[in-house]
Amino acid sequence: MLLLDISMGLKTGIMIVAMIAVFYLFLIRPQSKKAKEEQKYRESLKKGDRVMTAGGIHATVVSVSGNQAMIEIAPNKNIKVQLATLNPIPTAK
Repeated sequence: MLLLDISMGLKTGIMIVAMIAVFYLFLIRPQSKKAKEEQKYRESLKKGDRVMTAGGIHATVVSVSGNQAMIEIAPNKNIKVQLATLNPIPTAK
């Protein structure tokens, strides 16, 4: 009887560890990897780069200062945005 209780507890413990491992491998790890790639992209932005804002506006980077960038959305029409809102322009597949 005691052996059965120990075996059930061990199986439950193994299942909990397995669920934590699955969450880490399929949710947490890819999400943190993507966040690091986005941060690296934003740090590498320079004048002349083509970007898309979170709102879908395609623009060209005019200057980068701290966590803000000046972007040109039309000839001689510049706006200042947060770097966190800038993404690479998606390419057609």
